[in-house]
Amino acid sequence: MSLRETQQTVDRWIGQYKEGYFPPLTNLARLTEEVGELARELNHRFGEKTKKPGEAEGSVAMELGDILFVVICLANSQGIDLDDAFARVMQKVTSRDAARWTRKER
Repeated sequence: MSLRETQQTVDRWIGQYKEGYFPPLTNLARLTEEVGELARELNHRFGEKTKKPGEAEGSVAMELGDILFVVICLANSQGIDLDDAFARVMQKVTSRDAARWTRKER
């Protein structure tokens, strides 16, 4: 599924509700919350902060999915085509960073 198709899927789901998309700053707050949840999970797995006894195991995949959902909501509410935006970002990083990294031998 392309990002465009994913955006359409989210838009159809949101379209069921009369409220529609949250305002941009609300979505930014939601995105910040979701990134915090991802940070917490990664810190539990790879950092020095261990889980409390009885605390459920989290899912990095689900946290990343939550972040993607909110990013898509924010993009849709602002009329941004994420396929186009991502293509432009990849063009930027591949041209800007072409000599920055040592390539792996295959």
